[in-house]
Amino acid sequence: MALPVNIEELIHGNTIEWERLEFKQGWNPEAVVRTMCAFANDLHNWGGGYIVIGIAERDGQPVLPPAGLHQDQLDAIQKKILELGHIIQPNYFPIAQPYILQGHFILVLWCPAGDNRVYTAPTTLGQGAAREPYVRVGSNSMVARGETLRRLQELTARIPFDDRMNNRAGVTDLDLGLIQAHLQEVKSDLYEESKTMPFENLCRTMLIAKGPNEDLRPVNIGLLFFSKEPHQFFGRSWIELVWHQDISGRNFREIYFKGPLQKQLRDALSFFRSNILTEQVIKLEEQAEAIRFFNFPFAAVEEALSNAVYHKSYELGSPVEIQVWPDKINVLSYPGPVPPVNAMVIKTQRHIVAREYRNRRIGDFLKELRLTEGRGTGFPTIYAAMETNGSPEPVFDTDAECTYFLVTLPAHTGGSIGVSIGASALTFNNLSEIVAFGNGVGNGAGNQAGEPAIAVIGHEIHNRVPEMLTLLNKKLKRNELFKAMNLSNQSKNRAKFLDPLIAVGWVNMEYPHEPTHPEQAYQTTEPGKRILNLINQQ
Repeated sequence: MALPVNIEELIHGNTIEWERLEFKQGWNPEAVVRTMCAFANDLHNWGGGYIVIGIAERDGQPVLPPAGLHQDQLDAIQKKILELGHIIQPNYFPIAQPYILQGHFILVLWCPAGDNRVYTAPTTLGQGAAREPYVRVGSNSMVARGETLRRLQELTARIPFDDRMNNRAGVTDLDLGLIQAHLQEVKSDLYEESKTMPFENLCRTMLIAKGPNEDLRPVNIGLLFFSKEPHQFFGRSWIELVWHQDISGRNFREIYFKGPLQKQLRDALSFFRSNILTEQVIKLEEQAEAIRFFNFPFAAVEEALSNAVYHKSYELGSPVEIQVWPDKINVLSYPGPVPPVNAMVIKTQRHIVAREYRNRRIGDFLKELRLTEGRGTGFPTIYAAMETNGSPEPVFDTDAECTYFLVTLPAHTGGSIGVSIGASALTFNNLSEIVAFGNGVGNGAGNQAGEPAIAVIGHEIHNRVPEMLTLLNKKLKRNELFKAMNLSNQSKNRAKFLDPLIAVGWVNMEYPHEPTHPEQAYQTTEPGKRILNLINQQ
């Protein structure tokens, strides 16, 4: 019976982290039983792992084409694996499946996390061998000692919520169509077999149902991904989006994304693409290449939302909450990170690898569907996406008790959406009104006598204000700024183009009390960003 994953993708580490893969060129029962035991103990709640027999390993990578196994070895090895399962205490049995890869036979053992930790295995297969609890440390299977053993013992009978049996539901609450759609999307060989095999057997094979035949029950992960309305079993297990049309907080739209987790996530991301994310193109005079950026980079939004779906607790009746403001996006989930990750860690480190994970199987399904990256890549992905787009840095926050996790994605200073209702219709009688608007006072004259902000600014300052406010999103020295503007670095250009923006408070100096400081640099202020947002909408 095929496994519910794509074997080619698995072997190349595209859907499973390398720490959860072990390659064996030949059959070595002593090494295999230790790794089986380590994956069963699942110290980090990663969801176990896979042992691939018939493929050599070099520097942690598979050596292809496979060395392969003889076809007449396959049955004998599978019988021996059954014996090894009885040797492990408590008994533990992985799922074994032969495959043909690049013309060679291989055997793949799926070793899911066990429900009865702590598991032990003999150090050798000889008589009188000592028994030890094995765990994965990096890509190796090692005996748990000291602090590691204590942590493992704490996990005794503690099964992550997404891998627990749900006694309030039955297998009839799982939807065959959703299951088959998943198998077809990930290109699992199990898809074709699912068309003829009994539904209960399919659920057991995918480990989304457990229990005796007379009382087979779905596992929570199965209900979250393969029931049409998971919120029937898990309170408020959906995504709530509030889209603020201005900064007042009184004019907004609420959108709910419900259904299986993968549908919620995809629908929410599709909504962002279609309605919220916008590209700005600024054509500079005497420069062939235009400046392009998004108000929010999609990669950062995708990663922040995927991580919220992955890491929230589905035991709590709290949805993933998204607040879209003109100048930022907030993504809030409950609870916060799992210790030892805390408020200090998330604020000071860009690359964080958690020691343990709350949902050991949600991450696997999301990764198979290409909806999230590998573990530990969330923060770097978001930072990189914001930096590439020219956006301010993201902000990550939680409280001392880690009761929530909040991601804030600031808008690009030239790409904030919905500055205020009818921004394109706002008119101003003079520069003073525009300066007041930038300082958060007033909303424009709004009468026939006034003009759009860009027109007033062009009359009273100059017509290169939008360009300068955009360029100074990043701190620049005067020579760097004028070079980008194709202007000479002379005092007359400073007086004409730069000094007026400093005077109205839209640009500040790094050393305001030393105007001639040799390292003097300039940057757009918050009022300046607000004015730029307004201009871009008119």
